[in-house]
Amino acid sequence: MGVTPLRLAVIPGDGVGPEVVEESLRVLQYIDDEDPDVAFTFTLFPWGTDYYLEQGEMMPADGLEILQGFDAILFGAVGSPRVKDHITLRELLLRIRFGFDQYVNLRPIRLLPGVDTPLAGIEPADLDIVFVREATEGEYADIGEWLHAGTEREAVHQTAVFSRVGVERVARWAFEYARREDRRSVTSVSKANALRYSGVLWDDVFDEVASDYPEIETQRLLVDAAAMLLVRDPRRFDVIVASNLYADILTDLGAALMGGMGLAPSANLNPERRHPSMFEPIHGSAPDIQGTGMANPIGSIWSSALMLAHLGLAEWAERVLGAVEATVADRATRTPDLGGSARTSDVGLAVVRNLEVSA
Repeated sequence: MGVTPLRLAVIPGDGVGPEVVEESLRVLQYIDDEDPDVAFTFTLFPWGTDYYLEQGEMMPADGLEILQGFDAILFGAVGSPRVKDHITLRELLLRIRFGFDQYVNLRPIRLLPGVDTPLAGIEPADLDIVFVREATEGEYADIGEWLHAGTEREAVHQTAVFSRVGVERVARWAFEYARREDRRSVTSVSKANALRYSGVLWDDVFDEVASDYPEIETQRLLVDAAAMLLVRDPRRFDVIVASNLYADILTDLGAALMGGMGLAPSANLNPERRHPSMFEPIHGSAPDIQGTGMANPIGSIWSSALMLAHLGLAEWAERVLGAVEATVADRATRTPDLGGSARTSDVGLAVVRNLEVSA
């Protein structure tokens, strides 16, 4: 009797998205070929800017219903100069995040051995932070209005939404993650001194949740202080939980500290598993290097490792991460953003070779 394949939906998207996803699929296909207990089926969906220009929508009206039957989603990137960013982002990536209640956006920020960081005196053990980003409300709730458009009185209202249930569930997930992964502390990031409604609710709920985890150290920081301390003293951080906007910005800073956007992975999780979760590098579509072979696929491959862990394949997840570390430690298999000259496909092949060595 054969193994039931894990069904993976693949949305390469725009720009360099298809190029980095191709290398993730190379790694996943290697696992499928090597392990008799693992099987994948890949279904490609050509949704994105080209689809929008042809069909008038970034994904079909029943796109969520189509994706619901999959075990996970592998996503590349979205965005193009040909379509306004708020259309490409909200009508594809955010539509999936919100529609599938993927309220935990997990973003590891970790310095890999041999990779240069702009921070002086920092070793890999000093920069190992996991961001838990609330991903379905906050500043990205898409509530607002445009008043007196095109006149001198033009104004907009952009409403952020923070609910007790939304803050509580993401904070509790962060503490449960810290407990499960034996991490020592959870830091909450907000701006309660200026935002007396959303910020105060966030802080109050965080404190209530923290009281259920007395063994875990906690701290609360304003977002500007958190940005400063990420640069000055990243050692003080372990797990950070923050709202949609703040964590989005801080993890881009974190990606720069770990060596560049091309390295950084993420997982969009529906923890209750009522819907499939989605895995993507945090970089954008980088249309300026599309088709040049310069794109770094490590963020995408690392995201695939997060997917493997989510799907119960923890051993393979660890092996893929080990192969990623070995690949970026070798300057011969680094892409130009890391000071090398390797092409996108060279990196994917190197990860597979390092997987073979670790067998």
